[in-house]
Amino acid sequence: MTEAGGPAGWAARLSGGPPILVTGAAGFIGFHVATRLLDNGVPVVGLDDLNDYYDPALKRARLDRLDRHEAFRFVEAGLEDERTVRRLFAETRPETVCHLAAQAGVRHSIENPGAYARSNLTGFLNVLEGCRAVGAKHLAFASSSSVYGGNTRLPFSVANGADHPVSLYAATKKANEAMAHSYAHLYGLPTTGLRFFTVYGPWGRPDMAYFIFADAIRAGRPIRLFNNGEMERDFTYIDDIVEGVVRILARPARPDPGFDSASPDPARSWAPWRLYNIGNRRSERLTDFVDILEREIGRKAIREFAPMQPGDVAATCADIRELEAEVGFRPDTRLEDGLARFVRWHRDWTANRANLGAP
Repeated sequence: MTEAGGPAGWAARLSGGPPILVTGAAGFIGFHVATRLLDNGVPVVGLDDLNDYYDPALKRARLDRLDRHEAFRFVEAGLEDERTVRRLFAETRPETVCHLAAQAGVRHSIENPGAYARSNLTGFLNVLEGCRAVGAKHLAFASSSSVYGGNTRLPFSVANGADHPVSLYAATKKANEAMAHSYAHLYGLPTTGLRFFTVYGPWGRPDMAYFIFADAIRAGRPIRLFNNGEMERDFTYIDDIVEGVVRILARPARPDPGFDSASPDPARSWAPWRLYNIGNRRSERLTDFVDILEREIGRKAIREFAPMQPGDVAATCADIRELEAEVGFRPDTRLEDGLARFVRWHRDWTANRANLGAP
């Protein structure tokens, strides 16, 4: 669906001011968002700590592509480094901040909870403080479909409750939404939370199931399907995610004049604060997902079935009517098409890594 005023009307609204600060710029979504901004003439300052949660060579390869743009500047630092984050905000004085950095991974949060407190809580507080200090006009930040946790009412709607997270990762994302609201209320900082649903595509994260499956299928190793394969996900192609993000960046959150504090809408506020889902609007069976991967790779998977993992949920599906009403966003990438593009990229990336002698 095309935005009123042209497909890149958002770029005109984001141009002409200071560079946009994109945290997590060497990460999967951050890299694609920064690329889209730069390709449309919007300068970007990128922040990332290039940690080794997954292969840093992939992060550096993404960064190499961003460095080809003259309007891109990179700062290597962790969000928990308060002094560096404060100095970066003071030097660049961004009016728009796209906060996509975080310690990711549901299962990893069970094994290493401290990393999530440092990056997702302390780090997010440092971003909020930076925005407050420079009077930023909009902070858009990554939340997650994981916040819905024990809520099994599909499709997930931002108007419904999300108060029962089942992993620490989800809890930190829910906390981010609450922290952002407090800054919107106290300081008038426009903040928008974006609940992403299972993002996939080229340059993706090696810790995600689709990447793990592709690696294993190519190598003839077994893949594990949890909950005995009875899993459904709202798989959302990266280009659709990026389209939603850049349009939201150009639409700072506004107070809802009709907000009813006696019957509050969980996604709106009297303060300039909003929440949106970004998803593909449909659940896909994990076994069907694997079928497509097999066809694209040209090799059958060795399937092993396992019980549900702690912190996981059986199904997700996004209700995106709020987002569509706000910015005219509707995903249009079929799973078959998106996975075909990912598999082509994965083949090339695997070959390049092998040529470099990487494991």
